Amino acid sequence: MAKKIDKTDLLVLKELQENCRTTNLKLAEKVKLSPAPTLERVKKLERMQVVEGYHAKINPDKVGLNVQTFVFIALAWKKENAFNKFIEKIQDIPEVIECHVITGEADIILKIICKDKEEYEKLLFEKLSQIEEVDHLRTQFILSTVKDSKVLPLDYGKPRRRRRKANT
Repeated sequence: MAKKIDKTDLLVLKELQENCRTTNLKLAEKVKLSPAPTLERVKKLERMQVVEGYHAKINPDKVGLNVQTFVFIALAWKKENAFNKFIEKIQDIPEVIECHVITGEADIILKIICKDKEEYEKLLFEKLSQIEEVDHLRTQFILSTVKDSKVLPLDYGKPRRRRRKANT
């Protein structure tokens, strides 16, 4: 039987998403529990695979990764097992940091990060466009990022503001 996630668990998740390096003592204070039950909740959330891991957020510009793109891929569906073969091939391309199946004109969207335009061009012409299962692709360069939150919009128990009804 699956264990339920309660409001306190959601508060634990919120705090961990905002700062996964917080101490158990500080986390306990923020969720208004003592340290032992707080640690037990974290362990439970890890066992349930609600918390999948802890990661450092690295500024790409500071490590010389200055080009970020979204690449929209239309697959060649007439090729046998096109989707699975494509997914298998992009696993070996470290510059592909995200891959999502989407709706609309494209089937797949990739987020790619590279050192510079030359490296991206090489990746595009020597790797991505050479994947047989790609029918066509379209690139959009990211000029700047105005929001990059990894905090999920869970209901943390805060009261929601009611919308005013429009006068009719």
